[in-house]
Amino acid sequence: MSFTRREFLATSAAAAAAAAITRPAFAGAFWQAQAAQPVFTPIRRNVGFFTMRGGTIGFLVNPGAVVAVDSQFPAEATAFLTGLKERSNGRGVDFLINTHHHGDHSGGNISFRGSAKKVVAHAKADEHMRTPPGANPPADQLFPDTTFTDNWSADVGDEKVRARHYGRAHTSGDAVITFERANVAHMGDLCFNQRHPVVDRAAGATLRGWMTVLDRTVKDHSSDTIYVFGHANAGLPVTGNAADLNGFTTYLGAVLAFVDAQVKAGKSRDEVMAMRDPLKGFEAYGRFGPMGPREILTCAYEEVTTGQ
Repeated sequence: MSFTRREFLATSAAAAAAAAITRPAFAGAFWQAQAAQPVFTPIRRNVGFFTMRGGTIGFLVNPGAVVAVDSQFPAEATAFLTGLKERSNGRGVDFLINTHHHGDHSGGNISFRGSAKKVVAHAKADEHMRTPPGANPPADQLFPDTTFTDNWSADVGDEKVRARHYGRAHTSGDAVITFERANVAHMGDLCFNQRHPVVDRAAGATLRGWMTVLDRTVKDHSSDTIYVFGHANAGLPVTGNAADLNGFTTYLGAVLAFVDAQVKAGKSRDEVMAMRDPLKGFEAYGRFGPMGPREILTCAYEEVTTGQ
């Protein structure tokens, strides 16, 4: 389910009033509008996911530790923390880990102030949270105090959590967060389940790099890894397997191939951007609209014509 432009503007204004949440201007059409009620869904071995509004939150609650992956928006983060305390007998959050800087994944960090002992993110995600490309810095926020460039890991009770950065993809600071013993990996916005993704070119997005990142992720995990996606199309789950990641990789390659063919046929940038019909073979993703979905075409066009 996607917001209408009017709903997006109203929601964005309310969020901005609560905290200076940053997100590319085009992304409003893709903020997933889940049910208004907070929903906690277990996966396995004390790991689960939370949905309400914004990017999916991952969590771990075991006798020795509490971990959260991403934070949605301030109000939703508060609802998440309320439910989390009920499940952890009031224990604080040992680690809040951000998969990347976008507001529907990190805007709720402010609600973790006083609850989270450490906030972890890739160094580029931290940089973008503090100085968002094309936007004003937030007036008040809980920023990461622990950053990494390639890998970070910690023992959390009887679980081990690891964050990996594989390179530029949906932004330049995306990380895959894996609960290794549970064999569950939170992808953040590195995977959208059959839905046109947000593509933040200003923050370093590259479709070719994204495909490489997904390939490396599958190779680094096992055949029975459960992946948690940042977003899904209406009626589709926010969890899946390696086949879903491979399918999304194929979709990214198909977008690049389509744009490359258009450029070779002499089509101008404006003509490529005017595409509205669903991509052949990927009709489930839906039409390309006037807001967010065109950004993937912009990125593809720039990569095809500049090689970067």
